[in-house]
Amino acid sequence: MKIKKQLLFLLITILSLNCYSQITFEKGYYINNSNQKVDCLIKNIDWRKNPTEFEYKLSDKTERKALTINSVKEFGIYNISKYIRDSVNIDRSRTSLNDLSNDKHPIFKKEQLFLKELVGGKANLYLYEDINLKRFFYNKDSFNIKQLIHKGYITSENKIKQNNSFKYQLWNDLRCENITMKEIGKIDYEKNELVNFFVKYNVCNNTEPINYEEKQTKHLFNLTLRPGINYSSLVVENPPSGYYDTDFGSKLGFRFGVEFELIMPFNKNKWAIIFEPTYQFYKSEPEIRIYPNSTVLLRKRYPKVEYKSIELPLGIRQYFFLNNNSKIFINGSFIMDIPINSKIVFENGRELEINSALNLAFGIGYKHNDKYNLELRYQLSRNSFEKESNWSSDYHAISLIFGYTIF
Repeated sequence: MKIKKQLLFLLITILSLNCYSQITFEKGYYINNSNQKVDCLIKNIDWRKNPTEFEYKLSDKTERKALTINSVKEFGIYNISKYIRDSVNIDRSRTSLNDLSNDKHPIFKKEQLFLKELVGGKANLYLYEDINLKRFFYNKDSFNIKQLIHKGYITSENKIKQNNSFKYQLWNDLRCENITMKEIGKIDYEKNELVNFFVKYNVCNNTEPINYEEKQTKHLFNLTLRPGINYSSLVVENPPSGYYDTDFGSKLGFRFGVEFELIMPFNKNKWAIIFEPTYQFYKSEPEIRIYPNSTVLLRKRYPKVEYKSIELPLGIRQYFFLNNNSKIFINGSFIMDIPINSKIVFENGRELEINSALNLAFGIGYKHNDKYNLELRYQLSRNSFEKESNWSSDYHAISLIFGYTIF
């Protein structure tokens, strides 16, 4: 119980920390209103919405400061992202089905925005994101930036249709011998498809495109070998009789898992989905003295348990970056357990098959160089007799897990 409280306190403490180490200051620059370029360190928070300001430091030893859209024409993090300021006409028409209008035409409003550059070259592609809003912009040969028009609307017959004028814009303004009208007609108003089109257009015009999306593509899947040690305990109860009540005690055992980790491509890769098929083993033969029923005779019995299973934990992990080479993480998982020829044998010869229910597990760990990791994990109570109405059990485990990422 003491260990459980300590681990719970540790998890809550980490979750509640305003942990500056999650986000790092990376080499970048900004250009002020006087067209002066200043190299600096910019706080990279992997903006989900286009920012209106950002934090920077002139060096590791100086204080952090903030700059706003009013004083900066452009800023970027080298090899990662670039934002430019411009006054553009933007259509903020709502996109949810319940809010669609009957007007197929965009309703433009002039706004000063930081636009995120996705592709640079002879023709440039930009992105603006806000809550429930995504708009793409473009320009060619440094002419004015315009929005690529895409709008859903409801017709007089109460049908939902799309104004896909962006396809005509692409055909009229970005025509090239290697790009056909049929090809443009198949393009959806999606980031990957538009990025591919602008890359192809620039290549077609003998211009080497700068693809920021390609630069940010990271290895988003990890395969990790995870051997470890379990410190497990099992208590069995049979309330109708009490005869079979047994504390099998805490035992050390070996476990081996293979973890599949899918890194989420947002929020600076701090979130992941994890799945870790694991073999675990628990064995105990305790000596217990009891007073069966109300007799006064002392009786000795020797029950034994062999519990082998494949655990299937599926969960979510969050990383907290310490520096470029190390990070800590916390994770929580649902565990489905599949016993393998597992049973309890009592001294009178009665056998009880183990069939487990779902339970939860929480862990905290450290990862170095995206290669080596160490995790301390605690499993909440698991009932090992889900199909037995008169039986209950309390199985839980604390695990020390070593990891080596092979892919």
